[in-house]
Amino acid sequence: MTELSVLISDDDVMIREVLKEVLEEEPDIAVVAVAGDADEAIRLAERHRPAVAVLDVRMPGGGGARAAREIARCSPGTAILAFSAYADRASVAGLAAAGVTEYLVKGAPNTAIVEAVRRLGGQPAR
Repeated sequence: MTELSVLISDDDVMIREVLKEVLEEEPDIAVVAVAGDADEAIRLAERHRPAVAVLDVRMPGGGGARAAREIARCSPGTAILAFSAYADRASVAGLAAAGVTEYLVKGAPNTAIVEAVRRLGGQPAR
């Protein structure tokens, strides 16, 4: 089975660590890069070309919307999952326009996060 490569970007260290731990518990998912802001996420996406990028909506460097637009440009094969504490219509609409494929609210069960990553990366559900 091919490992699904994932980039995580969030300005909260604890959220980055928890997401990485949750995803790496899965035998078919590999976290290839972790970023703390939009600029770093863009650089790492260009270098690693992950199958899925999990982006915080509000982070330094222009936020998830800017990171999504730039990642779509430099790594067009990367599906983008927005992961945010904010679920207001404006945030969701802005991210959809930037190329975000799916949107999850922080606090979603770990199983929902793993399922979304697999779905976006084209892996079958388990």
